[in-house]
Amino acid sequence: MIMFRAVPVWRLLTPVALVLLWGGSANSLDAQSPPDLDPGRTVRSRADLEDLLQYYEDALLSPAYSDEVKASLNIEASRIRERLTRGDFKLGDRIVLFVQGEPNLPDTVPVQPGPMISLPLFGEISLEGVLRSEVEDHVTEALSVFLRDPVVRAEGLVRVSVQGAVARPGFYLVPADVLLSETIMVAGGPTQDANLESLRVERGIEVLFEGEELQEALRQGLSLDQMNMQAGDQLVVPQSTGGFWTRAGVIVGLVASVTLIVVQLSR
Repeated sequence: MIMFRAVPVWRLLTPVALVLLWGGSANSLDAQSPPDLDPGRTVRSRADLEDLLQYYEDALLSPAYSDEVKASLNIEASRIRERLTRGDFKLGDRIVLFVQGEPNLPDTVPVQPGPMISLPLFGEISLEGVLRSEVEDHVTEALSVFLRDPVVRAEGLVRVSVQGAVARPGFYLVPADVLLSETIMVAGGPTQDANLESLRVERGIEVLFEGEELQEALRQGLSLDQMNMQAGDQLVVPQSTGGFWTRAGVIVGLVASVTLIVVQLSR
């Protein structure tokens, strides 16, 4: 069993809310109270996302925040609305699957257009509107049409790209509860000339996270799911112009997390 250290509830908010909303004005903390999220849950439930969305929508109506802060909050709110409506699964993702008594089923299945998965003997199962936190119950319900009290284990894997100054740039399938820092280690870790302070997360031509908000996400140990990342998102590690010891210190910190990621990927 993987054990996660308990952290204050505010650390589970998105980097935008953490850095811009709470740091945006002296009165921010008094204006809104954060939702009461489970600090041990690195894959958010529908209730978590609904609470966060309500929190952002209330903040958008508050006079305590600047237009700049509200613009960032509006982007975060839009991403959560999309998750709640369309679900988390995209083409390129996969689902790790175990169904008791069905040894002929594959242990991982690709997410196909729809989105949906196709299982031998059981046919297609739609994933439209399904969150990662809901996939096990969703597949269990779908298979209950064919099996009596099916015992199912299902977990979503996200297909993300890690590019730039890493040992093995490319696309990787990782659990949604993996920390952003550990995703770099999946790609072999940063090279000696990596500039980890200039990391950025991209979605197509859009930069999702960079600068201080992304560094705060790394420091607080946010997962891919907590950052609302999806299939095709790209983590870019630029090359560094800094000194060796600065790079070495950051690399040592990332290497320390490699044991956890190996355990998570081998579950």
